[in-house]
Amino acid sequence: MTELLQQVRIIDPVSEIDELFDVLIADGYIQAVASHITEINSDTQIRDCQGLVLGPGLVDLYSHSGEPGFEERETLLSLLQAAAAGGFTRVSILPDTSPVIDNPALVAQLQQKRRKEVREKEKINLAPPASPLPLLHLWGAITLNIAGKQMTELADLASAGVVGFSDGKPLENLALLRGVLEYVQPLGKRVAFWPSDRQLVANGVIREGPDALRFGLPPIPASAETTAIAAMLELVAAIGTPVHIMRVSTSRSVELIASAKAAGLPITASTTWMHLLLDTKAVKSYNTSLHLDPPLGNPSDVVALRAGVRAGVIDAIAIDHTPYSYEEKVQAFAEAPPGAIGFELALPLLWQYLVETEEFTALELWRALSSSPAECLGQKVSAIQAHQAAELTLFDPQQIWKVERKSLYTLSQNTPWLGQQLKGHVVQTWC
Repeated sequence: MTELLQQVRIIDPVSEIDELFDVLIADGYIQAVASHITEINSDTQIRDCQGLVLGPGLVDLYSHSGEPGFEERETLLSLLQAAAAGGFTRVSILPDTSPVIDNPALVAQLQQKRRKEVREKEKINLAPPASPLPLLHLWGAITLNIAGKQMTELADLASAGVVGFSDGKPLENLALLRGVLEYVQPLGKRVAFWPSDRQLVANGVIREGPDALRFGLPPIPASAETTAIAAMLELVAAIGTPVHIMRVSTSRSVELIASAKAAGLPITASTTWMHLLLDTKAVKSYNTSLHLDPPLGNPSDVVALRAGVRAGVIDAIAIDHTPYSYEEKVQAFAEAPPGAIGFELALPLLWQYLVETEEFTALELWRALSSSPAECLGQKVSAIQAHQAAELTLFDPQQIWKVERKSLYTLSQNTPWLGQQLKGHVVQTWC
């Protein structure tokens, strides 16, 4: 099918463009981009795109899959459908499945499963109309069974095609961490760590501060994150291996990362979309979907994280989609497992609260959700121009929809926005 998108607002962080154009797409490629395109075939589908936004496909840095092992939370198909519905064309899954992605056989099995789902989708059209399933990338576990004790066969996992290495959970053994940094250097793969001192975290569930006292919940000091980041930065400075720092959530962490980057250390960093939108005050509802790890920050943390993203100190916004069943989340706040879904909600909410308020430019937000996370993975995103593959997201910032079971592709419903109306919805993706 050949499609002509007329007068669509192109937001392209690769070319630094935010302008209105006509875009002609055919056979999976962008055929032309111009102010006005008039020479088209008679069978071309013409779409009036005034008010719509076209940008590079969104890239997910890390998220959690229920399959294999916890299919009642999320299957691979429902995860990929949810990602497509949210505008994502690349998805990267952490290894904390059951069994853990710590061997080449499971890497091959999951990639084969994705190919099977694509074939089935083509037969019965389960994905959103005209939206293909995203590319699937897998993080290989750093340690066996992500237990933090013994390194996996990292070279074998690299050969199997993992996008990089991460346990997705804190690796507190600094001697092992140093060994990992030395071992992965020649493999040419990214390595991502979540710095968190679990002894300092203890049984905490909310960021230490006035709201923790007000709500009567056990606190987590900011130093649980910052001391772990400081130790990691010392190892990176000594060994020189590039590292990605996951789940940055405090203002002091932003300062440490800024100083390290200024000193030339080879690091990138990300925060999650919910840490940019909400702070500890939201926890007054005791909604267990607000129980996150790391926890939501104090208001000053949110201000610093937003400034860090805009300045490029925090390179990317991660989704960290973490599905749980209804039964798992219906507990006391401190007892419920931490995490929330996000694929279908992140872009609309970030656009509504950051772009429409003019705190972020559209380019700044789209960069942090597309080209920057791709760079953190060692990948590239193509500019929106003729002869490039069509890996695109079409977004309607004004479309109103309600977050409810029938409107979501993900199987899980653990989100604080359940039942609410949102403004902004993805119209289509090309992959």
